[in-house]
Amino acid sequence: MENDGMQSVSMPRIGDKAPAFKAVTTQGEINFPEQYSGSWVILFSHPADFTPVCTSEFMTFASREEEFARVNCKLVGLSVDGLYSHIAWLRTIKDKIEYRGMKNVEVKFPLIEDITMEVAHKYGMIQPGESSTKAVRAVFVIDPKGIIRTIIYYPLSLGRNFDELLRVVIALQTADAFSVATPADWQPGDDLIVPPAGSCGTAKERMDGKEDMKCYDWFFCTRKLDKEKVLSTIQKQ
Repeated sequence: MENDGMQSVSMPRIGDKAPAFKAVTTQGEINFPEQYSGSWVILFSHPADFTPVCTSEFMTFASREEEFARVNCKLVGLSVDGLYSHIAWLRTIKDKIEYRGMKNVEVKFPLIEDITMEVAHKYGMIQPGESSTKAVRAVFVIDPKGIIRTIIYYPLSLGRNFDELLRVVIALQTADAFSVATPADWQPGDDLIVPPAGSCGTAKERMDGKEDMKCYDWFFCTRKLDKEKVLSTIQKQ
């Protein structure tokens, strides 16, 4: 299917299997998502090497890689630049760039070479309204079964919030582990949302206070779960 000379590609959606690919990276060849089975993954794209916003993001991700690793989450980056450009850029970051107290930062997670834009197109990272030759700042959170659980797109000019990306991973794992939902601005230790009652009897029990939760109405109930229990549970996954 053609559209203004560009091939139209169906973008993956939340709940879809992550599109598979093999690629050359700064850490060798990868087979995605197969070789990441059993781990959460953040697959993210950036517009180009040797650009300031991307540099700040890679330094931040690299500096916080251990935080993501503690919750069983691996990082994989992508841009449509070539491997040698990637290597030169990452060396420059380590040898010359200092930002917000970060310096001598070594990027150890893989950065995909995608000159043909094959992977970028598979994941809908090329947004013609922004640029037909650069990948926007896309973020895909993929679970241990290779299912896409969260998709976030940023324009070329907007750097990402890494506290939020870590929060997303922790919140998804918490929802899975405890069969709950996380309310607005949730952080580990905050009250969690209990899914709405599936029957009139269950709703009545909740309102009568017969379950370990606080109900404001039949559809809005919360439960407490301390931060240590949340983090210890997800870190064992």
